[in-house]
Amino acid sequence: MAMFVLVVDTSIMNVSISAVVEDIGTTVSGVQGAIALEALVSAAFILIGGKVGDLIGRKRAYVIGLLCYAAGAAAMTLAQSLLPIIVFWAVIGGLGASMLLPSMQSLIHGNFEGKAQTRVYAMVGASAAIAAAVGPLIGGVITTFLSWRVSFLLEALVIVVVLSGIRLVRDVPYTGPRRIDVVGSILSVLGMGGVVIGILVWQEGGEAVGILIAVGLVGLGSLAYWLVRRKRLGKPTLIDPALFVSKLFRLGITGQLLQQIALGGTMIVLPIYLQMVLGYNALFAGLSIAPLSLSMFVVAMLVGRRAGSRRPANLILSGFALLTLGLVILLPVVPRADSGWWLFAPLVVAGTGLGLLVSQLNNYTLSPISNERVSEAAGVNSAAGSFGLSFGLAFAGAIMLAVLSLTFTSMTNASEVLPSDDKEQVAQVLQEDAEIMSDALLVDLLADEPEEISDEIVRINTEARPIALQIALLIPLVAALLGLLNGFRMRRQPDPKANGAAEGMLLG
Repeated sequence: MAMFVLVVDTSIMNVSISAVVEDIGTTVSGVQGAIALEALVSAAFILIGGKVGDLIGRKRAYVIGLLCYAAGAAAMTLAQSLLPIIVFWAVIGGLGASMLLPSMQSLIHGNFEGKAQTRVYAMVGASAAIAAAVGPLIGGVITTFLSWRVSFLLEALVIVVVLSGIRLVRDVPYTGPRRIDVVGSILSVLGMGGVVIGILVWQEGGEAVGILIAVGLVGLGSLAYWLVRRKRLGKPTLIDPALFVSKLFRLGITGQLLQQIALGGTMIVLPIYLQMVLGYNALFAGLSIAPLSLSMFVVAMLVGRRAGSRRPANLILSGFALLTLGLVILLPVVPRADSGWWLFAPLVVAGTGLGLLVSQLNNYTLSPISNERVSEAAGVNSAAGSFGLSFGLAFAGAIMLAVLSLTFTSMTNASEVLPSDDKEQVAQVLQEDAEIMSDALLVDLLADEPEEISDEIVRINTEARPIALQIALLIPLVAALLGLLNGFRMRRQPDPKANGAAEGMLLG
């Protein structure tokens, strides 16, 4: 139940963007920023969250993580502005996720043995896949017929149910070294945070973007140097750099990162396209995206059970190939589609590819890791996935809004219908408002304008947004292509040997 809430939370937020924007009077980029920030915080602090669980107790860290998530859900239920969403849902909820995932893995591993442990891990993985599949539908139905706030209220109630049974969970003591790598922890947050925060600042039109991204890159480079140096001196490290000696682990982490960038970029662009361009409400947006998540779930379940003697590297390569094909088909569809049905075939193809990746990547990554270090390796794996997701969300969203702004300005200045004195004002209004409304709402807004002026502004709006969406879709497409190249490198390596402890870390 906890894993279900963890995964379904962002899905609900994605399909509710327009409803949240309208209800609290904010912007699409603001809500996008909150979504990306939540994923970023969980990625930046997940390694630290695992160490916190070691020090204060895994069960206590699990409870604190759930309470943080409940605070975020409650804030969404009551929020009247963007600020509490950023503080409670994105930051505090992200910190909760960073403690919840590592402690969940440790508690399951310590509370169950043998076949029972395998069954529990399978149930947790299945709940994650189901949440990814039904999240957009749940969010769409509740947002359309009740309110987006009800979705988050239900999340909080589920967490209350989970906490009511916490006495059944036995704590799992940590017997390893208790010293903390403070510098490594700071560098990990600085590195991953700097890159994505720089993109978010760019998305909001802020300054010093290059400096922020540079700080992030220097932070990541410094983290790598620090870890290697500490290891040589025999001192505790946030991450054991020896993990990366395994080429299979490096290739798997890279694949995980690229898969999540592609998924994050796709899942931020499509809901905006459906709600702002086609004018869909949350329900129809969720139904239109469902082929992606449902095909991903079905394929992951089938291949997970029936992979047989097929090489994991071949399945991963096929997954990236199908993901790339689906996104390539989607690109020319965007400016021509007049309903969500146009997206059905490419989303099924892309979802099938993602299903193959979900079924294989985690096991491929963790199999070469020894049993005593698999928990740490799983933390790195989760961090790579969360960072990739936040990067995809932030970068695709930033590219879309930047292109939208440039296109509005360019087309407005080139117009022969709009009066010269009004062009700057029209471009500014389109940049600020048109991204959050459908053409029908824009027509209502322009009801008092002369017909030729109104028609021209609607034309600019109609033509500009598909261009921006197409260019934004290039972000997940490039990630899929890089994943395809990484897949060919995987094929040249020997197959990983199965690791029972690693299988226990497959949380979807």
